[in-house]
This record gives sequence, C-alpha cells and structure tokens, in this order.
Amino acid sequence: MKLGMLHLFENPAGKTEHEVIKEQMELMYEAEGLGFDSVWPAEHHFSEYGYCASPQVSLAAVAARTTRIRLGTGVVVLPFHNPIRVAEDFAFLDLMSDGRVDLGVGRGYQPIEYAGFGMADQQAHSREIFDESIRLVRQCWTDERVTFRGKHFQVEDLYVRPKPLQQPHPPIYMACLSAESFRLAGKYGFNVLMSGAFGLSAEGARVGIKDYRAGRKEAGYDPATGKVALLLKVYAGDTMDGARRDYAGPCTWYYRTIAKYVAPPTGQAIKSYELYTQTKNTAETLNFEDLANSPLMVCGDVDHCAEKLSQLVVDFGFDELLCWTRIGGLENRKVLRSMELMSGRVMPRVRKQTALAA
Repeated sequence: MKLGMLHLFENPAGKTEHEVIKEQMELMYEAEGLGFDSVWPAEHHFSEYGYCASPQVSLAAVAARTTRIRLGTGVVVLPFHNPIRVAEDFAFLDLMSDGRVDLGVGRGYQPIEYAGFGMADQQAHSREIFDESIRLVRQCWTDERVTFRGKHFQVEDLYVRPKPLQQPHPPIYMACLSAESFRLAGKYGFNVLMSGAFGLSAEGARVGIKDYRAGRKEAGYDPATGKVALLLKVYAGDTMDGARRDYAGPCTWYYRTIAKYVAPPTGQAIKSYELYTQTKNTAETLNFEDLANSPLMVCGDVDHCAEKLSQLVVDFGFDELLCWTRIGGLENRKVLRSMELMSGRVMPRVRKQTALAA
C-alpha cells in the first residue's frame, strides 16, 4: 500500500497567492522526509479552487530537492494542451528526476476552465480530444519518429526529443469516474485514479474495477496487473474532537466552492451527473459530522483513521492512497502533523491489517 498526497493549490480568503504557493511547496518538499511515496499537484485555472496551472513546474522544483519520492500529476487536463509539449515536458522531468514521474491525466470537468481557454464548444468533444492526446503522448515517448493522423492532431515524421528515462514510458494514471472510463483505462493499459472525494461509492468502485480488469483483458493486458489509486479526503489528528474541529471549516469551504464550478447537469457535462448533484447537494445541506462518518472522508484520531482506512481498502479495492489533506487553507503545521501521523502510525497499521485480511 503506497501513500501519496494531492496538492490543489486552492486560495481561500485571507491568503495571498504568494502564501498559497510557498505553503504548498513546503508540504511537497517535506513529504519525502515524512515517509510519503508520492506527491500529486493538480492542474486548475481561473478560480480560487486551484492555482496550479502547470504541475510540471512545481514538480521540477520538488525533483531538485528530493531523491526518492514519486512525482505524480493529479491530473494534467489533456484537452487544454498540445500533447507533443506534454510529452516533451514530462520526458524532461523524468530525466531530471532519475525516472520518478507518474503522469496522471484527465479530461477536466469545469466549464469555466474550458471557456477561459476559448474552448467552451470543445467540452462536449473532450473524450475524443483526450483519446487522441494520450495516444500521441505515448507515441512521442516510444517511437523514434512520430506520424499521427487524427481529427484534432496531425503529425508527420516528427523527431520528438527528449525520450523519458523510464521504459517503455512513465506510468500513466487515468482519472476514472464513469463505468466507461474504467473500461477505457483498462484498454489503454493505464493505471486507475479514482476519487472517493467526488462521491464514488464502494459498490461503484467494485463495479468500476471489474470493468477495468475486463478492459485490460480485452486489450491483451494481464487483468491482474495495473494499479488502482484512490483519492480521499484524509485528516489524522491527535484526538478525534480536535481533528474534526480542524477539518470542518476547510471542508465546508471546499464543498461550497466546488459546487460553483463543476459541470452543469446537461447531456454535454464532462463528468457524470452524479458529480454535479453530489457536490451541489452536499454544499447545500452540509453536515460535517455526517460527511466525516461517510465513505467520502477519513477524519479522526489514529485509531479511527487506521480502522476506517483498513475497511475502505477492502471495500474499494485500491492499492495506493492519495490523501487530500491540505484543503481550504488548513494551516501547514496541522497538515504536517497529519502527514506525520499518517505515515508513522496510521499506514503501518493499515498495511498490517489489510495483509492479515488478505
């Protein structure tokens, strides 16, 4: 069981952009020493929801100050980019980090971001843009010379350099919510990045992983291989009451913020209708205690977090946990204490309990 951490670079009231970036970078720098296996900055644009426009820029800084930790992206929104530049940037990062890149990719779900790039009319076609983009990225990494003829991208006998250090290429994680996306990730041969934070149920996760394994088998990959990572709101504290007091305000900020930006309930929504309704309804009827006791969050003392995470491993079937701890401007000292408790006391128990259960 690997332990990673998501970094949203959100900007709640009372923080300057300089403070946001300095604080988030400090957390990523400290993650290796605290025993984390990976860090995952998330690409977002044009709102207080997230200011990390270029995950590769932040990861380059982390690479220069670390030697072991994996450098993931949670996620790069492929429709916003030229895939050749994505391939070049992350190959360069893979080389400078001695082969530590995990490329997480997705289609995006916020209309404000598509509109901001002048792509509002492209949101409905994001799946086909994503499909061409990721195939082209992989081809740039693996082919000596690249020729690609698609609807959105055309390349003729192009010499793309540099090539990544990891062979045949860095691991690719695909953000999955719908059954279709799980199966597609399997057919690509990618790993899965799913999110309990966006309302995925244990049953939905089991069905999705089954579809993922079926997709891998259909494409000729070993269905037993392929990693499954779960993004989850996680906050470990020294006491149950203290942890919930700390986390309640930041989580309230998050739900009331994201509800303004997720895709509207139309047939052209990028993510499923469930994402919209779950975040909107949670924001309108927010009861933090109910939320903390649901599968959407792990928040409490060490004993509570270890027991709940052990059960979630069984229920959701994941083998990598990405903690969403720094949220809504939660103070760095509290985030660092939670990280210390997670790596030093919670995860050893989770690994032991899930191994015994298996």
